[in-house]
Amino acid sequence: MSYFKRTGEHTFHATEHVSGAWDPDFQHIAPALGLLVHAVEGDRDRRRGDGLVLGRLSYDILGTVPVDGFEIRVDVVRPGRTIELVEARLSHHGRDAVLLRAWLLQARDTTHLGSSLLPPIAPPAEMTSWDPTTVWPGGFIASAEVRRDQVEPGRASFWVRTDVPLLEDEEASALAGAAGLFDIANGMTVLACPQDVAFPNIDLTAHLFAEPRGGWLGFDTTVSFGPGGLGLTSSVLHDVGGPIGTLSQALTVRPG
Repeated sequence: MSYFKRTGEHTFHATEHVSGAWDPDFQHIAPALGLLVHAVEGDRDRRRGDGLVLGRLSYDILGTVPVDGFEIRVDVVRPGRTIELVEARLSHHGRDAVLLRAWLLQARDTTHLGSSLLPPIAPPAEMTSWDPTTVWPGGFIASAEVRRDQVEPGRASFWVRTDVPLLEDEEASALAGAAGLFDIANGMTVLACPQDVAFPNIDLTAHLFAEPRGGWLGFDTTVSFGPGGLGLTSSVLHDVGGPIGTLSQALTVRPG
């Protein structure tokens, strides 16, 4: 079974694999973030044939989304020949719940310039298998395979993959599949017990300098809580070839 089923040109329905970690009646937002990328890529391909690549994904999470039907609409905010800004909105019963603004850039061959000083992490085979359902409930968390090297609470590197497709009978790109896992970062090395402290993220921003290759997605993650109710989960993203970008999530920290 997939995370979502398409019910119309712009409408979808979540399956049990999307049920969330904070409340199983509501979606874990991670798969929806991947579906929004899939919608942006589909809109791009219908409008133009030059294959602009997504360099930045900036999501604002405006509210919770039930495990139910919903709609996604895509609009071009800033059209351009080599660069454009696209906005995708996920809404439930007319209420916007997630907003994605994505910068699309012209692809060029810069293989001879490729370089990053971001440190690599150990490959998946060298990390220990870890069961995230020991910390979190919900269908999405149960669908993820995780291998983790925990340094201390709030600091870890880990790899994540899933065999659950984003959509039933519809192929999604490696980037859309990876984006559907990005939001898991905020739960894989908790700084405080989720039963004692809630720390949901209100946004997620990914900057990419290489497209993921699919399969395992790696994170080098640090979680920080401040003294005034704010938090931050910061990650360097990896595929099996090395670092591919960075990820940040702003948290609202709520002691029980």
